[in-house]
Amino acid sequence: MAGTGGNGTVTRSTLRQQIADALRDEVLAGRLQPGQEFTVKEIAEQYGVSATPVREALVDLSAQGLLDADQHRGFSVHEYSLDDYRGMIEARSLVTDSIFRGLLDAEASTTRAARAALATRVDDPRTAAALAGVRRRGEEAQRAALAGDLNILIGYDLRFWRELSGLAGNPYLGDFMHRLRVQSWVCAVQYLRRIPDLRGQLWAEHTELVDALARRDALAAHEIVTDYNVHSLALIERLAAG
Repeated sequence: MAGTGGNGTVTRSTLRQQIADALRDEVLAGRLQPGQEFTVKEIAEQYGVSATPVREALVDLSAQGLLDADQHRGFSVHEYSLDDYRGMIEARSLVTDSIFRGLLDAEASTTRAARAALATRVDDPRTAAALAGVRRRGEEAQRAALAGDLNILIGYDLRFWRELSGLAGNPYLGDFMHRLRVQSWVCAVQYLRRIPDLRGQLWAEHTELVDALARRDALAAHEIVTDYNVHSLALIERLAAG
């Protein structure tokens, strides 16, 4: 896992990110369960690295809301509640609407500089090409969703929304959206993994959403995401109820 850069700081930073990504994937895969505790030493031994990049990675994941830090007991996987998930869905809706406005509304910003920053709207040829790339990511996510392959779906879904958010031209909004989606997946997987066969139960309209944005149909895009959120919340509420 060690970084390949010649500079020690760069190498450590790369290793820190690799460890954070690996642990995040462990949580998303359900191999690290909510409430499960571990120490810096345990993780360092698991990956065969020094304690410093591990500690930095764990602190990063704590800042992202995925881990809880205890001064005396180390770290534990954060336990999200059903109310947390409801709040994430609401926040995602607000952020998604903002992203769509950035993509579709030429007058979304009132200043000339801000409008120039929205050069990546869907009426720009470069954005049309970028949307095609996002659509390909959506096709992979759809296939995984229809097959009920949760691990593959999560990876492509996160990339899909990260790239789609990036087209709005606001990196802060994109970063916030990505964090929300990671947190909502972490919350959801603890319930979804109770189902032995997920085929037909997961949202699979990624390409329909991209197509709606490509034809500048904001209403259709909004309705697709609204239906997605309603579906996701109803599924998790049903599973939480046992």
